[in-house]
Amino acid sequence: MLQLAFVNFKPNSYILVEGTPGIDRFFIIQSGKVSCYHETPIPGSVPTTYGPGDFVGVIPCMSGHSQTENVMAITPVVAIMVRKDQYPELIVRNRPVAMKIVRAFTREMRMLNDNLTKLTLKKTAAESPEQIFSVAQYYEHGGFSNIAVYAYYQYIKACPQGENIEIAKKKFVQLKGRTHAVYFEPNNDMIRDYPADTMIFSDYQKGGDMFIIQEGSVKISKVVGGEEVTFALLKKGDMFGEMALLEDKPRSASAIAHGPCRLMVVNQENFDQMVATQPQLIARLTTMLADRLWSMYRQLANTALQQPREKMIDMLALQLEKQKIVQGKGIPYQTDYLPVDLVRMCGISQHDQAQAISELYNDPNIKLVGGKISIPDVQELIKQANFYRKQNNKNKNK
Repeated sequence: MLQLAFVNFKPNSYILVEGTPGIDRFFIIQSGKVSCYHETPIPGSVPTTYGPGDFVGVIPCMSGHSQTENVMAITPVVAIMVRKDQYPELIVRNRPVAMKIVRAFTREMRMLNDNLTKLTLKKTAAESPEQIFSVAQYYEHGGFSNIAVYAYYQYIKACPQGENIEIAKKKFVQLKGRTHAVYFEPNNDMIRDYPADTMIFSDYQKGGDMFIIQEGSVKISKVVGGEEVTFALLKKGDMFGEMALLEDKPRSASAIAHGPCRLMVVNQENFDQMVATQPQLIARLTTMLADRLWSMYRQLANTALQQPREKMIDMLALQLEKQKIVQGKGIPYQTDYLPVDLVRMCGISQHDQAQAISELYNDPNIKLVGGKISIPDVQELIKQANFYRKQNNKNKNK
């Protein structure tokens, strides 16, 4: 039987402290108010006040990472403490609370996507289906016809009277015959296979399907003003596309097969059935979103770094921390990342990419094996990234 504890906090007392190791519990506020803020500046973030019915500490609890912010009681606070191992039972007994957490996470994810795009590329995307045409052009000019043809098709579908409709129709006809893009239209297949470098969905495309990766990897990215920023490289077991499913809004980023991949498709009907009968799905989705949000806060911190090499080292360290890579001192670790993957995650401009990659090659904590990045000592690389962030904060505070 689910038994939850009530905890009292006095005004001005800390409930959670930023940077401390993650704990196996989070809090639902029953009465009172708390303030959440970042000690280490996170670009685009502001202090937030929460009250009854809100929750704090879910991201570090469910992801297993360090605390992302300080949480301080403003008034006397009574909070319900939920241990991580109690969460599946909470889902069964109070599904609305669990879905409130998931939906709040998806809204926060969309906000962070927008902030990260603005801060990384110093540009904003058009809030219109016309953006799909820009996506198609970007990939065509980059030589990725399999991706471009899919985006042109989605533009034709979304904007039949659009200002670029005739160009899009012509491009689609030119490219269609010599590409192997798949699933231009959704169908009832619960399992789909995508060849490498094909598009699963485009930024601002309508659609309510969520996907679970069965095999392979998927890149989540956004194109703005002729530049691309990569939000995440997802692997087997990861889910994506949940924002459009839960919010009934257009896609906030593009999903592209990073290699050949097999995906399970979850539509709204299937999702509702799973929520009712498989609480472990909601627990898994919550954990995945928590992990992704933790990662995005770190990516936002990465945007504050000025030197391209420092940004790339920090971004690589983030990927290792996200995957919880534990490697003995001096034992090399082979990643699946190409240098260009890091460049795109950091949003380094095309003009500076060659120089940035050259500097990365000269870093003693980086080796290249088979074209992919190998790390001679994982712990040294993470220490190096921590040093860069601390130095950057010190310089800002001078």
